[in-house]
Amino acid sequence: MAQADYYKVLGLEKGATADDIKKAFRKLAVKYHPDRNPNDKTAEDKFKEINEAYAVLSDPEKKQQYDTFGSNGFRQQYSQEDIFRGFDFGNAYKDMGGGFGGGGSEDLFSRLFGGAFGRGGGGRGGFRQGPQRGGDHEMELTVTFRDAAQGAEKQIAFRRNGQREELKVKIPAGVDNGSKIRIAGKGAQGEGGGSAGDLFLIIHVLPDPVFTRDGGDLFVDRSIPFSAACLGVSLDVPTLEGDKRIKVPAGMQPGTKIRLKGCGVKALGSNAKGDLYVKIGVHIPETLNSEQKKLVEELAGKGL
Repeated sequence: MAQADYYKVLGLEKGATADDIKKAFRKLAVKYHPDRNPNDKTAEDKFKEINEAYAVLSDPEKKQQYDTFGSNGFRQQYSQEDIFRGFDFGNAYKDMGGGFGGGGSEDLFSRLFGGAFGRGGGGRGGFRQGPQRGGDHEMELTVTFRDAAQGAEKQIAFRRNGQREELKVKIPAGVDNGSKIRIAGKGAQGEGGGSAGDLFLIIHVLPDPVFTRDGGDLFVDRSIPFSAACLGVSLDVPTLEGDKRIKVPAGMQPGTKIRLKGCGVKALGSNAKGDLYVKIGVHIPETLNSEQKKLVEELAGKGL
């Protein structure tokens, strides 16, 4: 089932500034606060949704993960406890008036979000003291261009709690430089029976000799002879799924791009693919033999 779009929940578009996010949250939080809507389940659900959206979009790291992986991909990596971990409700409702930031907030949010707060999940480091969750670890993982574009399974080795561990991890299709992959429970060990932290893999993608990439779109350079640019030609071009034949129409100008729809990279968290663009160049020979030179001179004499 598709997850809610946090930007739409707050009435915003992707790319909204931190100030836009804060203003939209506060306006909606006041409107749907349970104190103003007693015994209204619809308003309560909306209020919970607003707070969840703000907990993600107000946190730079969570927001970056959400923007990278999309709604479904993000929720596959973050539980509700993860979403509210470190979220300070007192600060979020500070100076809002109406008693929203008062002492009753902790009981209200514990009631609304339940277990997210019983394990140190939110609000000034957690409303109740208890077992301490272990810290998160990060490591860099270098993958090839095609593995990033098409997905792959990799064996990694890392040190955890002083011990060397090995693990097979799935690289989802569409990751790019700087993408983070969360592996739950593979961070530092918790204290007092607390859960372990998480391991975050920071993806580094190697360049490819054939393709360049911009988001979900791929680009390929192909050069054709001057005669082919004038008369048109069919040629094979590489894609991630193998060569495809395209037609270059007569009169093609150097630098023109031909689009192959849906032959780009799959977007994270969806089945949509970008496009592949073939940039056409015209090859000008550095030297001509006598016959070629004579033909070109004849063409030049005819105004070509």
